[in-house]
Amino acid sequence: MTWTEWFIFLLIIQIIHGLGTWKLYVKAGRKAWEAFVPVYNAVILMKIISRPWWWVILMFLPIVNLIMIPAAWVETARAFGKDSKLDALLCIVTLGFYLYYLNYATDVSYIENRRLAPKTSTGEWITSILFAIVAATIVHTYFFQPFVIPSSSLEKSLLVGDFLIVSKIHYGARTPMTTIGAPMVHDTIPKLGMKSYLYNDNFEERETSWKNKLQLPYFRLPGFEKIERNDIIVFNQPADTLLNMNDFHPNRNYYKPIDKKTNLVKRCVGIPGDTLEVRNGIVYINGIQNKLPDRTKLQFSHDIVFKNVRANTFDELNQMAKLYLKKYDITDNLGYNNVTKNYTIQATPEAAKKAVVHPNIESITYVPTEKGLRDNSVFPHDYNYNWNANYFGPIWIPKAGATVELNTENIALYKRAISEYEGHKVVTRGNQVFIDDQPATAYTFGQDYYWAMGDNRHNSIDSRFWGFVPYNHIFGKPVFIWMSIDGINSGLKNWRPRWDRIFTTVSGSGERTSYLIPFIVLIFGITFFNKWRKKKKAKA
Repeated sequence: MTWTEWFIFLLIIQIIHGLGTWKLYVKAGRKAWEAFVPVYNAVILMKIISRPWWWVILMFLPIVNLIMIPAAWVETARAFGKDSKLDALLCIVTLGFYLYYLNYATDVSYIENRRLAPKTSTGEWITSILFAIVAATIVHTYFFQPFVIPSSSLEKSLLVGDFLIVSKIHYGARTPMTTIGAPMVHDTIPKLGMKSYLYNDNFEERETSWKNKLQLPYFRLPGFEKIERNDIIVFNQPADTLLNMNDFHPNRNYYKPIDKKTNLVKRCVGIPGDTLEVRNGIVYINGIQNKLPDRTKLQFSHDIVFKNVRANTFDELNQMAKLYLKKYDITDNLGYNNVTKNYTIQATPEAAKKAVVHPNIESITYVPTEKGLRDNSVFPHDYNYNWNANYFGPIWIPKAGATVELNTENIALYKRAISEYEGHKVVTRGNQVFIDDQPATAYTFGQDYYWAMGDNRHNSIDSRFWGFVPYNHIFGKPVFIWMSIDGINSGLKNWRPRWDRIFTTVSGSGERTSYLIPFIVLIFGITFFNKWRKKKKAKA
């Protein structure tokens, strides 16, 4: 729904609320009209139910309000003597319309100085759990979110098994667009295997489904930092073709709302207005080689040939290769090169040179994809562009307010952005481009776009495969590694903490510095100080 439609919807909700509670307001010593005034009626209701004013804010926060509004229904009933478990259940299952029954069909009395605490330990336990969820959801949605690195696309900058703290406040917190869903659950409810949110993901029905009408328009709170070139960013996968992390398809056969698309972390190598080109895996911006931060280590595919190695299966060979290569800081699994028919590894050029001296390795050879050899899976999936992951572009990255000339040759580059991300109908007829059924020779973009790539250049599904990353898909910046586990995908018994990465910053220059010991010292210091202060207070 648009903001206007949401405004009308909220007005209707206020009328429904007023009609169902105005007599209760009067019995509480208020005026009947106060039950109908938007927002003000919620403030007055908090006074009636003896709850703090800031509950009003929580009642208007998406996802959080799914807990707070039912809580307000229950508290309203309790304020008029209906405080049994059955009363609470009736408030929830009737979606608050139980208050209509209290308003018109009963002679309830207002309890001014009622006991606010639950009567039983179970009630206290439930209340504590609910408000812990509310607090965690607010932090998770608007401030910081935990994130685990699932793949090696940013190896060696970020490793598989790094547990990150992602800041939402750096670029400005994006308010939820999906209004009905489970708190702190992204796509699927664990164990149950069902979607965590209400949405119709049928591509043909998505525009007309009533479930999709409950989506809020995009809105972002102010941030204190702009996205800069080479920032590591966390965003929702734009192409929306990942049924899961191992199932990528370049066609448009699956859809999710923006804030429920698959979360990915990549390096932003191109910002709005840049002209980007990839030459032999190296990024050039406006014709100049992109200078990466000093912690960045680019990896590329290398064919590897073993000698004097006996392995009955590929898994056995993979395990042996890991033992050989780990000492050279080469940690990816073996792959297979369908062109050269050799096994492959992902390694920095420096690591490959060092590893080739191992007695069980015959050779390690960098085999790049040739320039001009078209890869069907690479953006823009058009026969006019003979691009591949190794040689790509040049391509101009759209900037909000900037205009690009359009023709039948370059429309493939911008069609997805104009149609999928900016909501226009784009078709070509003969030698003419049509936008919203009108002939078009140019287009002015409504938002900024970015180009995201992995440092593991030949083992990363990124913008080279789906194109631009819209600004409204970006939701955070990873700032801190609070835990790092080697072998996280190999079973619990193979887990090994990477002590040198725990409590380190994601960005920065020079070698990583762990703040784990200072953090432990600080915790112990605060603990002993509090004990000392309590003892001193007790003696006094």
